[in-house]
Amino acid sequence: MKKIKGLFILGSTLLLAACGNGEEESAEESKTLTVGATNVPHAEILEFIAPQLEEEGIDLEIETYNDYVIPNLALSDGDLDANYFQHVPYFEAQVEENDYDFVNAGGIHLEPLGAYSNRHDDLSELPEGATILTSNSVSDHGRVLGILQDAGLIEVDESVDLVDATFDDVTENDLNLEFEYEYDAALLPTLYAEDEGDLFFINSNFAVDHDISPIDDSIALENTSSPYANIVAVRSEDESDERIAKLVEILRSEETQDFILETWDGAVVPVNE
Repeated sequence: MKKIKGLFILGSTLLLAACGNGEEESAEESKTLTVGATNVPHAEILEFIAPQLEEEGIDLEIETYNDYVIPNLALSDGDLDANYFQHVPYFEAQVEENDYDFVNAGGIHLEPLGAYSNRHDDLSELPEGATILTSNSVSDHGRVLGILQDAGLIEVDESVDLVDATFDDVTENDLNLEFEYEYDAALLPTLYAEDEGDLFFINSNFAVDHDISPIDDSIALENTSSPYANIVAVRSEDESDERIAKLVEILRSEETQDFILETWDGAVVPVNE
């Protein structure tokens, strides 16, 4: 009987040890927050706040992407706890298109879309039949149309909200501007450098990643009242996660906002909505 009792005690000890290790691993895992982001400015902003999160007991792991599709796939698959790379209209379109169970945890900053040209110094100089290159991200097309309409170059159907507008909604185009919108957003800085068209619309994160200044190099820049705030996205089940709340709180802090303004000099603008 003693031998059997000894085996039972040993087995119980192993079981308890195994349970204990699992709890330790779970606790350790809960301290780690994995966030997906594009390199600039998102990952740089996250790197800036990492020490502050560490003081709160949260170890921030940053996964970087040069792509607008994979970060949402990774979030949906559970490889990320959150992502920080996309603006609201793109987020909403992706949720609807892919049936993602995501929520917007909060807006952090705006990256004004810029118009760039090696051939012209002002939008008013665009010639008849000028080629306009932009990304294949439909959620950015309304931004492009808004800038061109504000410059008096086109008119968009008044019954369509610019956020939802596409190139098919252009009702007047006296210069017969030719729109090319099949390009990946990350490719546009390279096409701009190679002078592959008259005008290029480049997202600020890709511009600054290629040492292109939205403030100094663009010939037109989106108004900062734009609704295209970049947000932190999370799975709906994690909406109340205290780590996410702390992440957003620190991203919106005055210290972080000052860092954004000082680092990008207006090319990236903090928001709080």
